[in-house]
Amino acid sequence: MAVVLDGTALTGQDVVAIAVGRVPVSVDALARERVRQAAALAQDVSGQRQVYGRTTGVGANRVIGVDQQDVPAFGRRLLRSHAGGTGPLITEPEARAMMVIRANQLLAGHSGVSEHVVDALALALNAGCYPQVHSVGAIGTGDLTALAELALTLVGELPWAGPHPLPPIELATSDALAFLSSNALTIGQATLAQARISALLDQTCTTAALSLLAVDGSVEPFAEVVHQARPHRGSGQVAQRVRTLLGEIRHVPARVQDPFGLRCFPQVHGEAVDAVAALDEVLAVELNAGAENPLVSVVDGDVFHHGGFHSITLSLALDRARLAVLQTAQLSAGRLAMLCEPAYTGLRPFAADEPTGSSGLMVIEYTAAASLASVRSMAMPAVLGHATLSRGVEEHASFSAQSARMTGEVVPHYVIVLACELIAAVRVLRMRGLRPEGSQDLVAAFDNAVRTLPPETEDRPLTMDLITASALLTGEHTEVPDQLRRVADSPR
Repeated sequence: MAVVLDGTALTGQDVVAIAVGRVPVSVDALARERVRQAAALAQDVSGQRQVYGRTTGVGANRVIGVDQQDVPAFGRRLLRSHAGGTGPLITEPEARAMMVIRANQLLAGHSGVSEHVVDALALALNAGCYPQVHSVGAIGTGDLTALAELALTLVGELPWAGPHPLPPIELATSDALAFLSSNALTIGQATLAQARISALLDQTCTTAALSLLAVDGSVEPFAEVVHQARPHRGSGQVAQRVRTLLGEIRHVPARVQDPFGLRCFPQVHGEAVDAVAALDEVLAVELNAGAENPLVSVVDGDVFHHGGFHSITLSLALDRARLAVLQTAQLSAGRLAMLCEPAYTGLRPFAADEPTGSSGLMVIEYTAAASLASVRSMAMPAVLGHATLSRGVEEHASFSAQSARMTGEVVPHYVIVLACELIAAVRVLRMRGLRPEGSQDLVAAFDNAVRTLPPETEDRPLTMDLITASALLTGEHTEVPDQLRRVADSPR
């Protein structure tokens, strides 16, 4: 089933389905009519008074009018001059997310861009083509460089990536700035990151529940009465989720109080759940927003110059999400330390199963700490930055582009931290002869891990375990390098 783009109802799930799953798109007829009306109105108003980027230059050049004889070439020059991105190319899913979001934003009917531009974006998405766009160049006041490269690809000056080239389209001068006036790439990257982190947060609850069982932890910190007494939404949701996963507990808690990795899990992890849910709410607005400057209002019959493109709201939501993920990742590392400690497991140090001196899981604590350090460095709020650009006319920036990129980059490191905990929890449960008896979700997660993680407990390379556990957490198939397979399969 195609996702219908109408400028009002695009969701994060839709974006993921289109960008990652290659679900096709179609264009709503009523939304198409809005685009036509807005384009006609923008053209009409531009003939009566100065309109930024249509009859004037941009940035500090807003005070310079475009000569009538120069109008035909102005738009193409604007696109070329703004194609100044650098750094690595964005991924195909990121490019597809950018395209579908930009198409949907145009269908909100506030840009004044011609309808055939929307059709070209839809055609590219359905044909499997995507632009080759550089990742660095935006600061949270519009993904100008990325969208300029997309526009130049549409008009045929830059090549498409994908199965076959698409025919170039005409982009009128009046369409140039209006097309660039968006944070579509940043929003797309944020949407993809939000979806992945949200799924990992639920996997964290499952992994923490396995760790609790592995060390005979107490369920009192998850009691409903505890969270009714201090009713923060996230901590209550997390506590309920863990109660559901564990079901009826049969073991006697080994301690009056567990370390914070278990005892404070609802509070810390609940904040991450809240932060990622708040990010989702912001994205729900951004995906369907008409934020172009100037904004064309068919209802008012006029064009409005404004700062609605500024993405401080998104940047703050992204920054909060990363900071919250760091906190719960730190607790995962704490639970890993418990699983390596004989006082909590009753096993040899590091869950080793050989004579004195065996290292067991010792090294994955280092691996987790290394990835945790990466999460910590990426948790630095992007909004702490500042910039004054274009001869002082633009004296603030949200740096949401940097925040979105860092949020995506946090994901693989968080996966590694959690994978280390999962490996240790499953090993300790195996060595203690325990199997979860709670919910089907928890039993299935454990059984799946037991089927795929190597059962051997003697000292051996653990890289394949980490690759396997990461794939279990993300649901993504990962090819194991041949040399690792040879090491794992070699006789001991």
